[in-house]
Amino acid sequence: MFSRVGAAAYKPGLERVTKLSEFFGNPEKRLKVIHIAGTNGKGSTSHIIASVLQACGYKTALYTSPHLVDFRERIKIDGKMIPEEKVVEFVRNWKSCGYKGDRPSFFELTMMMAFDWFASENVDYAVIEVGMGGRLDSTNIVSPLLTIITNISPDHTQFLGHTLSEIAAEKAGIIKEGVPVVIGEADGEVEAVFHAKADEMGAPIVDVYRNPPATHFKLKDDYSGWIAHNPTLGEFEVDLAGDYQQYNISTALAAILELKKMGLSLPKDKIKEGLSSASKSTGLAGRWTIVGTNPLTICDTGHNIGGLSININRLRKLMETRRPEAKLRMLVGFVADKAIDDILSIFPENAIYYITNADIPRAMPAEELSERFKTHKLDGKAFKIVKEAWKRIQEEANEEDVIYIGGSTFIVADYLKLSLHSIT
Repeated sequence: MFSRVGAAAYKPGLERVTKLSEFFGNPEKRLKVIHIAGTNGKGSTSHIIASVLQACGYKTALYTSPHLVDFRERIKIDGKMIPEEKVVEFVRNWKSCGYKGDRPSFFELTMMMAFDWFASENVDYAVIEVGMGGRLDSTNIVSPLLTIITNISPDHTQFLGHTLSEIAAEKAGIIKEGVPVVIGEADGEVEAVFHAKADEMGAPIVDVYRNPPATHFKLKDDYSGWIAHNPTLGEFEVDLAGDYQQYNISTALAAILELKKMGLSLPKDKIKEGLSSASKSTGLAGRWTIVGTNPLTICDTGHNIGGLSININRLRKLMETRRPEAKLRMLVGFVADKAIDDILSIFPENAIYYITNADIPRAMPAEELSERFKTHKLDGKAFKIVKEAWKRIQEEANEEDVIYIGGSTFIVADYLKLSLHSIT
């Protein structure tokens, strides 16, 4: 698994997965797909769109990665995870199926499990999140009716390229001939890459960054989400709270309005219903999720400089509203292949850090990470596991403090596993 061990498990390219899909009867050809790529926000955007389609009465499949607590989070229909017996059935069939092709990756097999189940359940629409990049990602065997690219930020540079334009070119690989593409954020060289690819493919572009469909965002008083406004919908609510969700909401809403133009029945009141319950109806977790109020405790899966910089700005603003004696306590860890020094350079110096590592081989050891924190003059203590770090926070924090849990998807996953806030 790439998510656990990194580069050794990465198998780019479409030839192997194309043959695998043929063996399983090309289930993706029986799906009406909304295909979503991007460095940050593609998961939230996928869940928002799926929630709206569900609210409008469509049987909606959702494929995302990675999972936090339960493998089955990756594969859902109408917000419900694939049944355990279906996973067991697929694995049993796979082990004895007689396939003679190249050994597929974990991601490829998981994707085939999802597509096979979605097709057998005759879903109306399938919202499919790209795993990594786009051009060579396994999901790119689909023939979508709409593509979406949320944004571009440095991440997985060893696979996707070291410049924004190189990364953008990989993401733009999902743009298909004549298929509309919704672009969430882009400027300069990134914008040029997207427009050049869209022109080449004759794909109409919806520029969300130039004409955002949602304006006048206001955070709810209880921090649980946003109140926004759109000329078509009027005022509406979304139950996703991070600052970055403003971009994701606008991108998802633009995609929804584009689907409406294609003839989908998407009544205004049902769109608003789906937006207001995006997290609840799809089971989305770990996106500025408030898991405690005394003290205020937030977990977020943002793991690269693009996502973390937005979160840290939000934390700084949040601390300005607290009493002077309040402390920002951050339980953090990273995987070993991240640009750690770039990320640490934006971390606040006045926070107290509880440095740990997730329970995966790919994690950077806490002691090693602690030394990196010291070079950036950040005050931190190292803990071997998330459970130990969380226990120390509970001993030291008071009700006025703010606690942030993140840095890595897997830190959030380990926290959720040991807490009462499990995925259902």
